[in-house]
Amino acid sequence: MKITDKVRYIGVDDKTIDLFESQYVVPNGISYNSYVILDEKICVMDTVDARFTDEWMENLKWELEGRAPDYLVISHMEPDHAASIDVLCREYPGIHIVGNEKTFKILGQFYDEDYSDRFVKVGEGESLSLGGRELTFYLAPMVHWPEVMVTYDSCDKILFSADGFGKFGSLDTDEDWACEARRYYFNIVGKYGAQVQALLKKAATLDIEIICPLHGPVLSEDLGYYIEKYDVWSSYRPEDSGVFVVCASIHGNTKKAALLLCDMLRERGEKVSFCDIARDDMAEAVEDAFRYDRTVFCAASYDGGVFAPMADFLTHLKSKTFRERRAFIVENGSWGPTAAKAIKAALGEMKDITVEDPVVTIRSSVKPCDVAALEALADAVTKK
Repeated sequence: MKITDKVRYIGVDDKTIDLFESQYVVPNGISYNSYVILDEKICVMDTVDARFTDEWMENLKWELEGRAPDYLVISHMEPDHAASIDVLCREYPGIHIVGNEKTFKILGQFYDEDYSDRFVKVGEGESLSLGGRELTFYLAPMVHWPEVMVTYDSCDKILFSADGFGKFGSLDTDEDWACEARRYYFNIVGKYGAQVQALLKKAATLDIEIICPLHGPVLSEDLGYYIEKYDVWSSYRPEDSGVFVVCASIHGNTKKAALLLCDMLRERGEKVSFCDIARDDMAEAVEDAFRYDRTVFCAASYDGGVFAPMADFLTHLKSKTFRERRAFIVENGSWGPTAAKAIKAALGEMKDITVEDPVVTIRSSVKPCDVAALEALADAVTKK
């Protein structure tokens, strides 16, 4: 695939993967992006997952037309991007490996072979000449590993953005970018908002016309849209005004209450998203909690605390730095309701989460008095 006259896409689509990073559902697969710059000196930008090394090498050799690459730039050492380094280095013994100090430390942890005689160490703002162009490197620690760096090609005005601006889904998937990019961002990168903000400040000083991420499509139009999304996401601001109702129900009674509340909120003109956290995709639930400005946690009591799927969800939110949101609670308990206390305790460990009244307590199943309490809760949720 031709990005520009001198920059070619040589990555692969993975449509056989069951879970990305052994935890994220990817119904439309994922791409492992790699690029090659065909200048006076040839530079490969990252490799791919080990299961696709052969296909990737074929793509590379097709573009090389018999030439040998001079450099490999490593943006990120995670195996879905770095697992083919050894094969590349054995195929081309003259290739030099470009990375930063932390890159090379992690490289030595993955590979037994000593490649130190091939290392070209770069730091913040340092450049590498390929003859007709220069590549400039900017460190992006914890976006989302400590060794991550991005590369700017001033000739074609390309930012090779590592995992930044990536998304789930293979490249031939016809779907809205924002939905799967948002789910990708909050679950993969979301914990590191401050670090993403720092990277965005660096990027703002560059004249960028193309963004080449390590997952998802190459971005070349309306870049302001994508950058604005990343600014909102990484600053933890709600993207939309709306209510996310997340439910953990054992026998269905708590879910009935949650769905009834959803109807009440929609009748009041609210945009509502619902998730049965015991059955639905955890990653999508995390995405929606960050997307909307209000969340209602509806859960059954269990073992003196809260039903495990909700406890798991709250753990995920904490690990991704959930913050600055309004929260509401509906609990259910047949003899000793404890869910609300457990949810409040978990939210109390997060920053600037406001748990608002009323807390609705249901005893076993929804009764007329519970309907009235849910109506009052719906009023409180919609109050600005």
